[in-house]
Amino acid sequence: MNSYPAPALAIVKDMTLAAHEHPAKAIAFQGAPGANSHLAALEYDADCLPLPCFSFEDAIDAVQDGTAACAIIPIENSLHGRVADIHFLLPESGLSIISEHFMSIRHCLMAKSADAVLKTAMSHPQALGQCRHFLRAHGIIPVAYADTAAAAAFVAANDDASAAAIAPPIAADLYGLVAINNAVQDDDSNTTRFVVLSRTPAERSSLTGTLMTTLIFEVKNIPAALYKAMGGFATNGVNMTKLESYQNGASFAATEFFADIEGAPGDPAVDRALEELRFHCNSVRLLGTYRQTRERG
Repeated sequence: MNSYPAPALAIVKDMTLAAHEHPAKAIAFQGAPGANSHLAALEYDADCLPLPCFSFEDAIDAVQDGTAACAIIPIENSLHGRVADIHFLLPESGLSIISEHFMSIRHCLMAKSADAVLKTAMSHPQALGQCRHFLRAHGIIPVAYADTAAAAAFVAANDDASAAAIAPPIAADLYGLVAINNAVQDDDSNTTRFVVLSRTPAERSSLTGTLMTTLIFEVKNIPAALYKAMGGFATNGVNMTKLESYQNGASFAATEFFADIEGAPGDPAVDRALEELRFHCNSVRLLGTYRQTRERG
């Protein structure tokens, strides 16, 4: 807890105590109070008790040890792409994805004074990337910090009048900063996708509508392995909405993939596609099945 800037500590303490008293209602999130993940938790469940955690690992640990019922974690942004390291953290966590949540992102530039001459802006690397054109146009140097709201708390606790933070507008109110510009994101359609993680998978019988399944797989290191692995989805009519590659380890001998498909195990077409996928892969691991909440094109 002491990793948070001083202005955030009292708020973090109160939120943590409330969550610890009712862990079944607690949703862990990465960041200080006022972070986008805090807002996402409240959007997902207005009656929840958001539990601030300093890192993604801490939020995952809170679910693993029963301190929180679930965690809400950002995995990708419409402007800046994948959240760093999340593809490694999800499989290692042993948790299951039980839901997805999409949230429009509004970034506010805030400082200690409305008439300050700003030289730097501190925020999470994702937020800085989503505001890079604005920052460049105004000659403001981006400075990476652990999360958006903690950056606001850090600026509030220090005496550098030229330092600003980029955070959700609520952070200005929480930490006594002045909102200079309430929308500095480079695109008004800026949206972040979150996933909700739980110790137990979602009950298939409780899921309605179009279902999604997230999985990771490692193709065999042979010619056309990916082409062959994907063939089962095409021939069985299973729609793949996401496919990303990444390297796990230093050998660079086999590539792992992170994928989302429409459907769920138990559907004959999905089962056939997964069976063919396993034949062409060293490993296949399902990370969760959940109801689709995105807008369909």
